[in-house]
Amino acid sequence: MTTNSKIWVSQLNERPEIRAPFPQTKIRFYDTTLRDGEQTVGVVLSPQQKLEIARKLDELGVSRIEAGFPRVSPEDAEAIQLMQKAKLKAELWGFSRALKADVEELVRLGLRASVIEAPTSDIKLKAYGLTREDVLRRVVDAMSFAKQNGITVAFFAVDGTRTDLDFLKKINLAALEAGAAEIVVVDTIGACGPEAVEFLVREVCGWVGPSTPVHFHGHNDFGMATACAVAAVRAGATWIQGTINGMGERAGNADICEIALALRCLYDVPVELDLTKVREVSEVVSRSSGYTFDAWKPLVGKISSCARAAPLPPSFTSPKPSNHIPQTW
Repeated sequence: MTTNSKIWVSQLNERPEIRAPFPQTKIRFYDTTLRDGEQTVGVVLSPQQKLEIARKLDELGVSRIEAGFPRVSPEDAEAIQLMQKAKLKAELWGFSRALKADVEELVRLGLRASVIEAPTSDIKLKAYGLTREDVLRRVVDAMSFAKQNGITVAFFAVDGTRTDLDFLKKINLAALEAGAAEIVVVDTIGACGPEAVEFLVREVCGWVGPSTPVHFHGHNDFGMATACAVAAVRAGATWIQGTINGMGERAGNADICEIALALRCLYDVPVELDLTKVREVSEVVSRSSGYTFDAWKPLVGKISSCARAAPLPPSFTSPKPSNHIPQTW
């Protein structure tokens, strides 16, 4: 049993050869439930629902909330304005393509920080009818314009895990030189295993240097999103992007609460998230979105092993255990 947890784990996790590669820097979370999570099939959140979820994310201890993509959604712009008035402790971030008009909308709304995305893999560039030179120019122009307007930017290379490494290095460094402050390693279609993510994040950290924060943004197409996020932290990422309940398009995004649980309880990595409030925010997001999850989902499922081992909120009544479940915990 770990020192700072009520989750039972194996003592093998405490072996120095397992713990040693992990930094003791506190890992922070960038939540994209209100933007990427809303891309779950059939999910549409109203501005008021987004405000309610944002308040719960703030209570959970999420450091940054991606409030929306205002250039393409007037409802997102309205939600952002509601969140700004709510005086949340978390930073509010926008989402923008590497287009001047997108950044201008951020400026109009008074957002001081944003992810700015651009496709970088040859597959994506072909789909959009862009050349590498085209996208490089767009990124430099967008970063420069954002910096001129006092916006802190994290550059988000779409489909980065399928991008030629030389070009990925070139465009990340160009984005930093033009004004970006942070870099996001993006596994857009969940195409990497943990070892590949660890390799790429370590490469990116080497390119950008220790003073530039590196994020990891993963998807769960192979059921590996949590493992990939843990690997990203081992390689030097200090920010993890994801959603509540793993919501998102296709198989979903990385679940920030599962990742926080794994980092804290299996690897003793400090995290900036209050795990005692996870179930409450999970329920609010599930109710607002109409998106349900399996009862055996880790941490928030009603019959998961973590739910049994962890202290449960007063409103939760654990079901009677099946005769087929060994009562050894």
